[in-house]
Amino acid sequence: MTRSSFWRRLAWYWLLPVAVIAWELATRSAQAAYFPPPSRIVARLHEMWFSGPVWRAFLTDEAVADLLPSLGRLFTGWAMACAAGVLAGVALGRSYLLSALVEPLVHFGRSVPPATLLPVFLLLFKIGTPMELASIVYGVIWPVLINSMDGARHVDRQYIETGAVYRLTAWQRLTRIILPAASPKIFAGLRLSVSLALIMMVISELVGSSEGIGHRMLEAQSQFDIPAMWAGIVLLGLLGIALNTAFLGIERLLLSWHRGARANGA
Repeated sequence: MTRSSFWRRLAWYWLLPVAVIAWELATRSAQAAYFPPPSRIVARLHEMWFSGPVWRAFLTDEAVADLLPSLGRLFTGWAMACAAGVLAGVALGRSYLLSALVEPLVHFGRSVPPATLLPVFLLLFKIGTPMELASIVYGVIWPVLINSMDGARHVDRQYIETGAVYRLTAWQRLTRIILPAASPKIFAGLRLSVSLALIMMVISELVGSSEGIGHRMLEAQSQFDIPAMWAGIVLLGLLGIALNTAFLGIERLLLSWHRGARANGA
């Protein structure tokens, strides 16, 4: 175990429980109406979403109505953005002409805050799943696209020349040389996109949805149900941690060859 991983484990085992206890004590002492203690938040979280029957994995009716649609939109929008970003990024990265023509538009598009386009998406798609998917795709695609471009553009020329010597077809060069060489950069963009997808899911549900975690939080705010509002915030934080952990595990599995090659090279 490295020194950095030791300190990370120590933080999980000690720092986070201490922070939760301090939060509990501080909120109980302050008695602030808008800052309930974490024990009340967790109780409300359990009541809202995870107190259902065993045969439904403890999911309540609210969880089925709100949590599952949110996750469905999250994964669908993220998958669509990643597929489009990788395909377009690799194509642009391997073509100097296309890159020169399109790259200024790419940098302009990524500079526009996704939340500012929500009114446009509302006009185009109305309230509902298409509008939310469009918001997620637009917010997520840029880091994937740019990292894919960068990874495909900087493939070692010796690899390409070796492929030419062995007379590999264009498809073989793409799948055996370009994509493996660009995969560390591509995965860096995919990792950034996970948290962006979660953010855009919530923002789109706050603005244009009749269901989902964001809509439930907005409804709790309008009803002054502060513990329910905080329950949504905590759930999103836990969901973000779970998604990031799962993605890192998949990345380590798929890129284990890259770490091994880098260690051997060192």
